[in-house]
Amino acid sequence: MRIGILQCDATNENFRDEHGDYPGMFISLFQSIDPALEFTVFDVRLGQYPQTPQECDAYLITGSRFSVYDDEAWIHKLEKFVVELHSEKHPLLGICFGHQMIARALGGKTEKAAQGWGVGVQSYRKTKTKSWLNPALENFSLLAVHQDQVTELPEGAELIAESEFCPNAAFMIDDHILTFQAHPEFEKAYSKVLLVLREQILGPEIFAAGVKSLDQSIQPQVITNWMVNFLRNGESS
Repeated sequence: MRIGILQCDATNENFRDEHGDYPGMFISLFQSIDPALEFTVFDVRLGQYPQTPQECDAYLITGSRFSVYDDEAWIHKLEKFVVELHSEKHPLLGICFGHQMIARALGGKTEKAAQGWGVGVQSYRKTKTKSWLNPALENFSLLAVHQDQVTELPEGAELIAESEFCPNAAFMIDDHILTFQAHPEFEKAYSKVLLVLREQILGPEIFAAGVKSLDQSIQPQVITNWMVNFLRNGESS
């Protein structure tokens, strides 16, 4: 299986030598679950796209410091590509910005959340039982950093996970779209440098709580297993 990574941002150049870039984070994570997976990276900020969707078996939209409602030409083009993939029922994953972009492109709503910033380790409740949600977890935790949220799901979407802070934390559409607000690709060391970088923006209380939360356990490989199972036509590996 070849996954096309639709890159929507890059890590801060001061952190890149130690923590890598976003496509590399995803490739390392997914290949820890299935070493046979192959990847092609398309930097959509630079207008890089496959010649046809069939170039890859599935696509994954990464996170970004941008908001999906920003008036940027590359964001508008990505939105159109999401609509195209959906119309062809081509498998698509979305993480953070990608989760929000898919919701917005398909008629849902993404906006700055009244709850404010969600950072550090965030915990979620699974809301559906599906065969591909294996290994089975009723509750899971992942690293997050976001101020925007999906506040209205698109038509036909099924909620997969929720929390009090983030009611629309993950959703699926039919058997070809699966999205998560949080970041399974992040490691705690990278999350820590992001918190430090944004300390002034976050304010002392949110910053301190985010740093403290890093002591909690996370389950990124379980969630990645779910995504790989989903891409394999819903079958558990």
